[in-house]
Amino acid sequence: MYRSRLGNDLSDITLEYVSSIKDDSEIALFDILGSQAHVLMLQENKIISKIDAKKILVALESLKKEKLDSSSSAEDIHELIESLVIKKAGMASGGKMHTARSRNDQVTLDIRMKIRNDINILCNCLLDTIEALVSLAKNHQKTIMPLYTHLQQAQAGLFSHYLLAHADALFRDFDRLYDAYKHVNESPLGAGPVGGTSIPIDRHSTAKMLGFDGIVENSIDATSTRDFVAEYIAAIAILMTNLSKIAEDFVLWSTAEFSFIELSDEFTSPSSVMPQKKNPDILELTRGKTAEIIGNLTAILSTIKGLSTGYGRDLQQIKSSIWSTSKTSISALLILKSMLLTIKVNDKQMKKATNSSYLIALDIAEKLVLKEIPFRTTHKIAGSLVQQAHNSKKSLNKLTSAEIKKSVEGTKVNPTTVSEIIKTTTTISSLQDRISFGSSGYSEQKRMIKNRTKKINDLRTNTTKRENDLSNALEALDQKISNLIK
Repeated sequence: MYRSRLGNDLSDITLEYVSSIKDDSEIALFDILGSQAHVLMLQENKIISKIDAKKILVALESLKKEKLDSSSSAEDIHELIESLVIKKAGMASGGKMHTARSRNDQVTLDIRMKIRNDINILCNCLLDTIEALVSLAKNHQKTIMPLYTHLQQAQAGLFSHYLLAHADALFRDFDRLYDAYKHVNESPLGAGPVGGTSIPIDRHSTAKMLGFDGIVENSIDATSTRDFVAEYIAAIAILMTNLSKIAEDFVLWSTAEFSFIELSDEFTSPSSVMPQKKNPDILELTRGKTAEIIGNLTAILSTIKGLSTGYGRDLQQIKSSIWSTSKTSISALLILKSMLLTIKVNDKQMKKATNSSYLIALDIAEKLVLKEIPFRTTHKIAGSLVQQAHNSKKSLNKLTSAEIKKSVEGTKVNPTTVSEIIKTTTTISSLQDRISFGSSGYSEQKRMIKNRTKKINDLRTNTTKRENDLSNALEALDQKISNLIK
C-alpha cells in the first residue's frame, strides 16, 4: 500500500526481512487509539467530514475486537490497520485516516503509550515488592545475622536491616521510573515524517485526548528521538541489577554451607538425576535475565548512536528489546515478591554464624574510644585480641588475663579496663549500642520500618492518581467516539 513510487512489491524474503508485524502486536491497541484521536481531531478541525470520521471510527472500533493477522503482507501494524480500515470503510473515507501524519510519528506515539503503561505496572510491582521486604523486615527486627564486606563477616547486624537496604535501593528504582514517565508522556503525534505538515491540525488536542501531559514540540525531535526509550531501559537495567544482587545472596544463603534461608518449593527445581537436590533455578535465571536486559540496553544505545538526525529504519529493531525488557522485569518483581512472602528464615543458624566469629571487635575498640583512647590505639588492641583468640581457637570472652595484658603492650591502656569491656560486650549489646542514624541497631529498625511504610503509602497514592488521570482521559476519548458514531 505504501509502495506508490515503486514498480514492484517486495519479494517474500525481503518482506520477511523488513517486516515488524510480529513484534507490533504489543502496540496494536495503542495504534488504534492514536488513530481514533487523530481522526476526531481532523473532524473537529473540519479537515475531514463527520461522515468520513464516523466510518473510520466504526472500522477502528471493530478492529479492537478482532485478532489481527500477523502473517499479513503489510510491513508493519500501521499499514495493516490502515488497510483494514480502508477495506471496511472504503477508500473514499478510510483513505483519509492517514491525513497529516506519518508512520514516523505513529510508531513513536505507540511506543510512548506502551512504555507509559508498563511504567505504571512496574511502579505498582515495585511497591508490592518493597512492601514485601518491609513486611518481612518487621518480622525480623530481632533476627541477628553477620553483615559482610568482601564476602567476609564484618559486623553483627539484623536481617531486618539487610532487607531494608534492598527496599531503599528499590525505592530509588521506583523514583527513576516514576520520573522517566514525565519524559515518555509527551505526544509526538502530528509531527509528520520529520518536518511537520501544512494541514491546520491541532496537536495539543490529540495529546489531551490520549492522556499526554504535553507534546514533543520540535517535529525532528518528536519523530527521531529514542532517548526516552534508552532512559526507560537503563532504569530497568539498574533495577534488574539490584534484583540480581538479592538473587545472588539468596542463592548463597540457601546452600547447606550457609543454611540461612530455605526457599519455597514452588521457587526451586529438582535435579534430573539427583533426587535430593533443591536448586534455586528461579534466582539463577534472574541473574541471567539481568544480563539479557543489559544487552538490550547496549543494543538500543548502539542503534541510536549510529544514526544521523532524522528517522532511520534502524529504529524498528529496538521495539522487541523494549517489549522483552518490560515483560522480564515485571515477571521478576512478581516472582521476588511471592518468594519473599514464602521464604523460611533460619534465625538460629544466622545467630550461630554471628557468634562464631569476632564481630564484636569493632565494638570493643569503640568502647575504648569512649575512654578517651585514640581510635588507632584501640584498633591495634582489638586486632591483637582477635589474633590471640584466633590462634588459641577460642572466643574473645575466653581470653586469659595474660593474653589481654599482652594485647595492650606498648600502650598506656589498663588491661583491666579492656577485660571489663570484653565481659560486657556481646552481639546483642553491640546491636543495642548501635545508635547512629540508619545503623543496624535495634532502635533504628523500628524507626526505619515506620518511615518506609509511610513512604510506600504516599507513593501508592501518587501512582494511583496518575493512573486515574490516564484512565479518565481515555474514557473521555471513548465517550467522544461513542457520541460521534451512534
